[in-house]
Amino acid sequence: MDVNLFDFDLPRTLIAERPVSPRDAARLLHVQAGGLTDGVVGDLPRWLRPGDLLISNDTRVIPARLFGRKGEGGIELTLHERTSLDEWKAFARPAKKLRPGDEVRFADDFSATVAAKGEAGEVLMRFDRGGDDLMLALDAYGRLPLPPYIRKGEADERDRADYQTVFAREKGAVAAPTAGLHFTDALLTALESAGVTRTTITLHVGAGTFLPVKVDDTKDHRMHAERGVVTAEVADLVNRTKAAGGRVVAVGTTSLRLLESAADDDGVLHPFDGPTDIFITPGYRFRLVDVLMTNFHLPKSTLFMLVSAFAGLDRMHQAYAYAMNRGYRFYSYGDACLLERENPC
Repeated sequence: MDVNLFDFDLPRTLIAERPVSPRDAARLLHVQAGGLTDGVVGDLPRWLRPGDLLISNDTRVIPARLFGRKGEGGIELTLHERTSLDEWKAFARPAKKLRPGDEVRFADDFSATVAAKGEAGEVLMRFDRGGDDLMLALDAYGRLPLPPYIRKGEADERDRADYQTVFAREKGAVAAPTAGLHFTDALLTALESAGVTRTTITLHVGAGTFLPVKVDDTKDHRMHAERGVVTAEVADLVNRTKAAGGRVVAVGTTSLRLLESAADDDGVLHPFDGPTDIFITPGYRFRLVDVLMTNFHLPKSTLFMLVSAFAGLDRMHQAYAYAMNRGYRFYSYGDACLLERENPC
């Protein structure tokens, strides 16, 4: 499909620089066949149904932005995919200064070696430690990789709390699953009281989520892989929910992508532990997810393509135009929408 079909003009003033407080006071636009309804995230318990299953992403953002030196030159790395305990794929700036075998030093006692070079500024870095020791070093020397459209990607102390969801547990993401940022303990209690069941899955969101689509046709775009985990217990709960007539409600495009990756053609969810590079565009046949809660996304992005596949391209253009006219806040710290699938099972 022509990438320009997913373009729209967004005023810079609608890009949120900070989240609202409390988090569940963010606005929520309900998008369904019957039209558009304005609300707030706190309305979610009355917009979902008893028996629905809410599935969120429990990944935790790590300080994956590193500044080091190769000789006298400065190097910036943004880690985006772990390939082993001590190796990560990363986007480097300036990548042209790096060759396989080069050492990048971040501190006197912390360094990494270029194991391989890829395309478009990507490198494979082998660190001088792995596992929990590497996570400790990142905590000490890394910075939070805030999206580039928020304060030019420069995170501050407040972002350390703001850019983690209430579900965050499994370390490994370099970008937050932002739909989850709207949830509070009070909202989770209200959902439980409304008969909505909850569970979590894990997709470690990579920095590739920020990369623009640079091709003219969606068939030519390559998605970066992200590692996900769906346990056997979660798969069983999802399958029992569907069998009983309940709906699967995905919190965020990351949850949806993992669920669709782990489901078979008959809509049965299976345990999953591995990488997924699923790229969802209009024409995709959804196997499992019935309802999607998600933020408002960038024009011509893979995320806007996904929501257009889920709820319909024309409907999403109408919904985004409506949201812009009413001052909804966009992107990671912005407001959200609740999407009913265009073609439900």
